[in-house]
Amino acid sequence: MQEKQPLTEKLLLFGGAIHVAGAVKSNKIKKTATSDFMEIEKQRGISVATSVMGFEYAERKINILDTPGHKDFAEDTYRTLTAVDSVIIVIDVAKGVEEQTEKLAQVCFMRKTPVIVFINKVDREGKDPFALLDEIEKKLHIKVRPLSWPVGMGYNLQGVYNLYENKLDFFEPDKERIRPSVAVADLQSTEIDSLVGLDAATLLREEIQLVEGVYPEFDIDKYKSAEVAPVFFGSALNNFGVKELLNCFVEIAPSPRNSFTVEREINPYEDKFSGFVFKIHANMDPNHRDRIAFVKICSGKFQRNTNYLHIRHNKTMKFANPTSFMADKKEILDEAYPGDIVGLYDSGNFKIGDTLTEGEKLNYTGIPSFSPEMFKYIENADPLKYKQLSKGVDQLMDEGVAQLFTNTASNRKIIGTVGALQFEVIQYRLEHEYNAKCRFESIQLYKACWITSTNKEQYEDFKRRKYQNMATDKHGRDVYLATSTFDLQMAQQNFPEIQFYFTSEF
Repeated sequence: MQEKQPLTEKLLLFGGAIHVAGAVKSNKIKKTATSDFMEIEKQRGISVATSVMGFEYAERKINILDTPGHKDFAEDTYRTLTAVDSVIIVIDVAKGVEEQTEKLAQVCFMRKTPVIVFINKVDREGKDPFALLDEIEKKLHIKVRPLSWPVGMGYNLQGVYNLYENKLDFFEPDKERIRPSVAVADLQSTEIDSLVGLDAATLLREEIQLVEGVYPEFDIDKYKSAEVAPVFFGSALNNFGVKELLNCFVEIAPSPRNSFTVEREINPYEDKFSGFVFKIHANMDPNHRDRIAFVKICSGKFQRNTNYLHIRHNKTMKFANPTSFMADKKEILDEAYPGDIVGLYDSGNFKIGDTLTEGEKLNYTGIPSFSPEMFKYIENADPLKYKQLSKGVDQLMDEGVAQLFTNTASNRKIIGTVGALQFEVIQYRLEHEYNAKCRFESIQLYKACWITSTNKEQYEDFKRRKYQNMATDKHGRDVYLATSTFDLQMAQQNFPEIQFYFTSEF
């Protein structure tokens, strides 16, 4: 399991949104991370769903969308990236760039979302910093520019030299002692020798000289266009290097950017409100069985108790209790602006990708579901709880954590996920949130492909020949369940006028 990164906790701590890491504003201290509020997250020590949090810092409003680190929940992360204007990627100094980080970066760069890299746990033994930077450039396909640099590493860590602010920050393992930062405009000054020792100072000078020679000067415009990623070093667990990251972030991170709909490009400074649903979460409060649709505000001003047009349903709706979040702590808001995330109580009106506007017919794009990689039949394990199971599966699928397919031939329900752990989470949540029990049965499938064709005759012939492997998704669209790579290749070869899609947005 990948452990929960404490970076979010410390950002909230510096922003004043919490007073103790792991605690909410009420000072009621919890042993789990603030953003991990689902029971299974607390038990397993991992994030299985994106958490939404907001706070103010340096007169700026910052909305954090804290995504799951575990690769089995990558799809939630990819979808969340459609709602963000900038990203902080956390890299473990010992593990380096992991597979899920590569995929996340690909989505960022496809969308030209600016990225800052935080190399974490530098107080532990790990890879050489230059080797890490080379690995980041090679695997994430982006140029980097260090804006801070470690003075020593692991057991020899003395501090970090902040190139962005020209100061030296000292690392103190004893958190009771805090040495103030020292401004160091000239690294050649003998003052630094007395601060960290001659050997460490000499090595720092050599490494900074190499950094300045190898990496181009930091260009904020190249960062904003996702061509260059600034890099910071620190230890989130020890509150070290995080404030410097946050100070730089509020200075350079872009304000809300233009968004895209099928119809036109949307400027955030337009007068008229528009936004889209990027996430749905059922049972945030299991006592009330509430369901929340998270809306990213893209333009104009959202106001409470105001009529807005739900584009897909073509009906107006108004919301009496729009909500802002600090993990599971929430409060009603009267208005929200571009870049803000608003939670709307939902009785089943929304699905991921839905658009709300003041009346203009707009449809936001770029919120796909990816073709699952693992499949299992889902069966009811308690005949007396059929309705609870049906409702639970329906709502959990709306969240987008997995996908539901109904086999055309047998009418059996198939759950498709991108990772094995999701099955465990679904089973756990069905039992603990819906009082329903299920069991899973293995099925040998390779890929689920959405299909379309302009050749109606060939399309119907395909569906007839592949009847045993045809299914429909939750929205009634035709899906071909390929049993192997060969099976899929032959289908594509034999039916050239059928288009096979591996994301649901086409």
